[in-house]
Amino acid sequence: LAGRMVAWAVELSEYDITFVPRGNIKSQILADFILELSSPPEGTSLQPWTLSVDRASNLRGSGAGVVLEEPDDVLVEQSLHFTFKASKNQSEYEALIAGMKLAREMEVKD
Repeated sequence: LAGRMVAWAVELSEYDITFVPRGNIKSQILADFILELSSPPEGTSLQPWTLSVDRASNLRGSGAGVVLEEPDDVLVEQSLHFTFKASKNQSEYEALIAGMKLAREMEVKD
């Protein structure tokens, strides 16, 4: 094999062409390429689920709403009332945690 490479290098040098060996293929790039070309298993949805949260906080208390939307436009809604005093950011974090728990209960995979 090395002899052939030398012979080709000599042949190509007449035309001012040089051989440059290809570099290593990074494993992550190869994995991404295989994932891109592979088809999903039967019964899996390609559409993502959507989690939306909204919060409110005032002197009377705080609360939040959580909406989890399935790929086929089915909505799962949850309303939260917090018994502790919370800022708007704290209310939003609590709503996000509640939404993630709801997604886990609904067995969301993607």
